[in-house]
Amino acid sequence: MRTEAHRRDFSAHPTMATMPGEPIYITTPIYYVNDKPHIGHAYSTTVCDVYARFMRFAGCDVFFLTGTDEHGIKVEKSAKALDITPQELADENAKTFEDLMSQLGFTNDDFIRTTQPRHVKQVQELVKRLIDADAVYLGEFEGWYDEGQEEYYTETKAKDNNYNSPVNKAPLVRAKESNYYFRLSAFQQPLEQLFKDQPDFVRPQARRNEVLGRLREGLLDVPISRTNFSWGVPMPNDPEHIIYVWIDALMNYVTALGLADSDSDEFKARSKYWPATYHVIGKEILWFHAVIWPAVLIALKLPLPKCVYAHSFWIREGQKMSKTLGNFIDLPTMQHYIDTYSLDMWRYYMATQGPLGSTDADFSSHHFHEIYSSDLVNTLGNNASRVTAMINKYFDGKIPSENAMQIADHDWPAICNDVVNTSESAMKELDLSGSISLAIGLVRKIDAFINLTEPFKLAKDESKADELGAILYQCVEALRIASLLLWPVMPTKIEELWRALGISIEPNTGNLHELAAWGGLQLGGKVEKIALFPRLEAPAETQKTSSSA
Repeated sequence: MRTEAHRRDFSAHPTMATMPGEPIYITTPIYYVNDKPHIGHAYSTTVCDVYARFMRFAGCDVFFLTGTDEHGIKVEKSAKALDITPQELADENAKTFEDLMSQLGFTNDDFIRTTQPRHVKQVQELVKRLIDADAVYLGEFEGWYDEGQEEYYTETKAKDNNYNSPVNKAPLVRAKESNYYFRLSAFQQPLEQLFKDQPDFVRPQARRNEVLGRLREGLLDVPISRTNFSWGVPMPNDPEHIIYVWIDALMNYVTALGLADSDSDEFKARSKYWPATYHVIGKEILWFHAVIWPAVLIALKLPLPKCVYAHSFWIREGQKMSKTLGNFIDLPTMQHYIDTYSLDMWRYYMATQGPLGSTDADFSSHHFHEIYSSDLVNTLGNNASRVTAMINKYFDGKIPSENAMQIADHDWPAICNDVVNTSESAMKELDLSGSISLAIGLVRKIDAFINLTEPFKLAKDESKADELGAILYQCVEALRIASLLLWPVMPTKIEELWRALGISIEPNTGNLHELAAWGGLQLGGKVEKIALFPRLEAPAETQKTSSSA
């Protein structure tokens, strides 16, 4: 049912207040080069990329970092088995990760490698500062060692895990070593205070609770050097000792900004970005980031990151991914989905269905297809096609005038303003699904508005031409505003839509707030009919493994 149109003053509905261009720093974990890229690596980086794109569009000064972790005994052993040097292996495998960044269209501002001289130099400087602050000492350890994770365990923890790795279930190795130790135990009280003062320091809440539970058991000093391999950064005062790979790796977040090299170009250009806004990581490395890393920063007298966000894992078709089952979603498998559904759909699925919460997310080929069909084909694609087709049919493809009419009690400027504000607020909290669902929800409101006002019936009555024009203007303008919020997750398809609407937008100029103001479309501007997402047949198989991709 349609109510009578009436006039109103658009100026009563202000757009979002302009955000200051404050620095924002978001990081992925750096990816270990002894692994091959898979969905876990793609997911963490996609989360950061969508956030970084949105915040740049919103006017923020964003620095987005990713990279590779290239030291350690596993790389040394693998290189030896291949009869090549560790550096050659690191170079080869790091390239596959750099290629992944390009393949998936990520907009990272830097790609740091722990074998780069800038990183090695600063790691030694930072460790020297720890020694000078008496936060590091030489000691001896005998206990259980997890070769896969390169981590030592106490007798209690080893026994609790039946003397197997809690991560990959491989047997722990009894080891005795002389190591340099970081005085983690000295930071028990400061860390307890940190978690008390900053309840959002670790998110989501379930991950915070895990850390607090383990923190209550009491902290032990941790080794930061090894002597049983040579592929790594030497201790600055004792080159026979190699800096523990996890300390080396954690420091990438500050070495990429040049924080330990105040004479460097990186420091001059990038030091403003510290502390990090978000460290986005997988939950398996939470302890290092939530406890060891802040303790190291406190010892170095550096500000702490604002939030460590530890997401959960992807499983596949209800099963944990494993090499034995052969169900890892690796690069060839990812490429299969991208080739079939588009890169934008891959990004959309990662961002809206991924495990940002406390539970794992199930990657299912049928679910992937359902989300594509419901959200992109039947909602966004159908709406864009429907609106542009009616403007072409009834107004020769020219954007009609709104005539200051409010139709069916729909105050579109207020509706859109509210959606833009709440979508941005959700994105600032790293709630990607919430932010994107608000934008898709706005598109659904447009569809409901069309069904309510029935412009295809009004078109039969010449006396209703003004009302018809107002309806279609409001539909296409609301669609334009929704598209601004969807660009960070689907840049290619949204830019296609912008071209069809006859508009040119450069998101990196940071003018989202200005563009989100109602009335941005030029009256009489040319609109082309567009079909963004083709309908596809549902997959016959429940799962496409990498061997068949």
